[in-house]
Amino acid sequence: MSGTLALIGSGNVGGAIAKLAVDAGWTVVLSNSRGPETLAELVASLGDRATAATAEEAVAKSDLVVVSVPLLAYRNLPADQLAGKIVIDAINYYPQRDGDIAELESGELTESGLLQRALPGARVVKAFNNIVFRHLADLPRPSGSPDRATLPIAGDDESAKAEVTRLLDDLGFDALDYGTLADSWRSERDMPAYVAPYHEPAPEGLDLQEYAGWVYLTAAAAPASAEKISALLASATRETTAHEAVDISRF
Repeated sequence: MSGTLALIGSGNVGGAIAKLAVDAGWTVVLSNSRGPETLAELVASLGDRATAATAEEAVAKSDLVVVSVPLLAYRNLPADQLAGKIVIDAINYYPQRDGDIAELESGELTESGLLQRALPGARVVKAFNNIVFRHLADLPRPSGSPDRATLPIAGDDESAKAEVTRLLDDLGFDALDYGTLADSWRSERDMPAYVAPYHEPAPEGLDLQEYAGWVYLTAAAAPASAEKISALLASATRETTAHEAVDISRF
């Protein structure tokens, strides 16, 4: 499988996904809130398969769209252009950055549910949100490799999830479908399947802030099997208080 992948948000996560896609033979079109000209260095580093555009232009050229922006920026997404598109939601909610969002705090909606409501014509699939960009870049393996990592996906549209599964396979990962958008809280921030399965054991004695810095700056990648991710997703509960979380998005 190959095609054109649009990135709305081209920071650490978007850049890592773009590099994997280019290496796998995909064409990528990158966009951000600051304009295509600010992406010239990243585009140059990715080679001939990469270009920069406005979000609207990127979506128009794409087969799949990855959204990797701060959560509140979902209000600025080109909803009309995204109608009918498969939208991969790599967003995480950090109250310290995004402010309190009552529907997320209460569990009334998941992050992806919020995005789907804002993009009623899109086919939203949750993916890429539970792994840091360095480990995403380090863990791809050929299909069938015993140490291939598994990434969870969730969505309401079965054909959309099948397309995202094929994309992940191209990028070097297995996919684990764990349900609908209503289930997608299981891979959100602070849940057992979030970040920790993909790195080496953490040093003892780290507080939350020290752990966050270690994960994003130092920790070596470690593959997580489908069995491990499945068990972690199943063990998730909603007991974590959002305000106790450390905003590791800033590292």
